[in-house]
Amino acid sequence: MRCVGIVVTEHVRVFDYAVATEVWGLDRTDRGVPAFDLRTCGPRGHALTMSTGVTCVPDHGLDGLDECDLVIVPGVQNLAGPVHPDVVTALRAAHDRGATVASLCSGAFVLAAAGLLDGRRATAHWLDAEQLAQRHPEVSVDPGVLFVGDGTVWTSAGVAAGIDLCLHLVRRDHGAAAAAEIARTMVTAPFRSGGQAQFITRPVPAGGGPSDSLTGLRERMLDDLAHPWTVPELANLARMSERSFARRFVQTTGDTPLQWLLTQRVLAAQHLLEVSELPIAAIAHRCGFSTPLTLRHHFTRHVGLPPRDYRLAFGRRPEAERDSAAR
Repeated sequence: MRCVGIVVTEHVRVFDYAVATEVWGLDRTDRGVPAFDLRTCGPRGHALTMSTGVTCVPDHGLDGLDECDLVIVPGVQNLAGPVHPDVVTALRAAHDRGATVASLCSGAFVLAAAGLLDGRRATAHWLDAEQLAQRHPEVSVDPGVLFVGDGTVWTSAGVAAGIDLCLHLVRRDHGAAAAAEIARTMVTAPFRSGGQAQFITRPVPAGGGPSDSLTGLRERMLDDLAHPWTVPELANLARMSERSFARRFVQTTGDTPLQWLLTQRVLAAQHLLEVSELPIAAIAHRCGFSTPLTLRHHFTRHVGLPPRDYRLAFGRRPEAERDSAAR
């Protein structure tokens, strides 16, 4: 992979375009990184307006993709906007002849419009993933990963996840040393653990509204997450049989009682890891996990990072520590 083409259309996201040019557009051969031929491909001679009013004049037409080993599709501002037939044709042709095609953020909508994601697992920014799934039901959308691909077609989540995918593609084709050197000059991590789940804000489910007879019971559960709640106990408090209670709970929340409770415990642990300095063992107890190991298991499965790493990434550090890091 030495020839890289960026597909530029109207209202392309400037950040995504800049990421690709930063990774493949700078000469780092003196630092042991291979030389790349980076092309900006679009309607030749036409100034295109990007997402923030910045204009770009492609240096190649779409036929410039014909010699590219890798084709990058940046995100677009208008997710519902039509994709030009010439862009669809060019992307399909590039894929058919064996080029790797990769989208950044909402560029997945362009690949989906071209039919390149049909039957494939794909991702996009977690705020856009549901819309991608609704508009393209033939695509298996996974909103929890930073990037995903099958070797020839790749998609990435939003913003910084585009950097992750670009560095992964360099690592795949040119080795870890080249990817690490590019990351070093960009002052970014060559690899990030976890997925999008660590960034998604999940509100506590409100249930079915005023007519929801289980609202008070759920509030009681939330007020005492440390209590070892069981379905028989909850059904008794709701004055229902266990079967009727479980059915009503799923109807009003979309989850079984114990799955809903587990999700709320993880959410509570996230909050405490962000805003408190409580030891992890104390957080585990307060949120209803029997041991720190149990908290770690469920937290990592739901969020994508273990509690300690999540606190390091999102927790409030003491002012002195923040000042030291800034220096």
